[in-house]
Amino acid sequence: MSKTQHSPRNPKSINEVVSSGLCIGCGLCQAIAPEVYSMQITENGALRPFPLSDDISKDTEILSACPGALVIAENDGAALHDSIWGAYTSMTRTWAGDPDVRFKAATGGVLTALGMWLLSSGRADFVLHCGADPAKPMRSRYVLSRTPEQVLKNTASRYGPSDTLAGLEAALQLDKPFALIAKPCDANAIRARAKNDKRLDKNLVAVLVMVCGGASDLGKSEAVLDEYGLEEDELSLFRYRGHGNPGPTRIETKSGQHFEKTYQEMWADESGWRIQSRCKLCPDPNGEAADLAAADIWPNANPVGEDEGFNGVIGRTAKGQSLIDAAHLDGALVSDLTLSPRDFDHFQPHQVHKKKSMAARLRGLAAAGQVVYAHKGLRIDELDDSLPEEEKGAYDRAKQGKFSEPWPPIPRKSSLLCKQTS
Repeated sequence: MSKTQHSPRNPKSINEVVSSGLCIGCGLCQAIAPEVYSMQITENGALRPFPLSDDISKDTEILSACPGALVIAENDGAALHDSIWGAYTSMTRTWAGDPDVRFKAATGGVLTALGMWLLSSGRADFVLHCGADPAKPMRSRYVLSRTPEQVLKNTASRYGPSDTLAGLEAALQLDKPFALIAKPCDANAIRARAKNDKRLDKNLVAVLVMVCGGASDLGKSEAVLDEYGLEEDELSLFRYRGHGNPGPTRIETKSGQHFEKTYQEMWADESGWRIQSRCKLCPDPNGEAADLAAADIWPNANPVGEDEGFNGVIGRTAKGQSLIDAAHLDGALVSDLTLSPRDFDHFQPHQVHKKKSMAARLRGLAAAGQVVYAHKGLRIDELDDSLPEEEKGAYDRAKQGKFSEPWPPIPRKSSLLCKQTS
């Protein structure tokens, strides 16, 4: 296809966001309008907002912050800037100061260590994040952790659907300072939501994210269970990462069986990742709306065996940098190297390709008549590599209905997730 401009249409309803494959299941719909939308697992293993009524009066309010409709880079005038990685205050190799946190948490434990430190230092009263559902440990649910021990209990990456922002209203109603640990798309949503909900300006003390390679649906995890001949209701533990870096995926059953896969065994075959459509179209996997982003930093994104655990940390805002500096002074974080954007290119080459191909993918969708999100400040057009194969691929997949999802979503039986908070 040629580099032809097509006037993109942006979603005008939650129906359009979901049915066009732009929903990531963040949970914001439920937080804003719990009487209208309930987050549930679909038959295809994704978290989606299920309509509880025909009322769409809250859709405009939700869409003003929905990352399937709008994505904007937010920063407070950081002095440093890179076309791929955006605005930043610092880039360092960093890890948790507590060896136990460093070992148990994913990568170097930076996000866990910061969450624990924000509570122990009195800077936050609780942390809104996600953790394993006690009733269904392969799945995730939002958590309000009020102690460092609770943060650590819910540590390590959760691969698969997570609707952390479904807990946003519960967090705001407490009217106390809190931190968010979540995905970059969740950070996009919460920054946009703050423009219409001043409670966030008052009480949100930090937005901390991982640099994200995409969220799989439950099918990836279910394939692992199938490999071992297990049913989900047999599980007592499903730990995706942690207990080393990268750490094994570990499964335990109520009957005492246990199984492990190395990171390479779990993720070597990219065709089986079951990454959701919105992730393949993500304009901000690097957390430009956060105060701080933490990344894996394996050369060429490929770990070779286990190591002690190291994060690449990107300070994004003055607030984020002040937290980094204070956490270092208190020993919660340790750093040894200053990194550069080109180092991150080497650690995360797939993110570089995604940034440079996004304009072509969005053109392909627009040419196919598909709605696309609005975006601003993310340099999508500036980085356009004019990749015809990316544009044609997106166009063909859209025409084949590969981005399409049913509306209303088709639920699984007994799929309503646990919403209890710690």
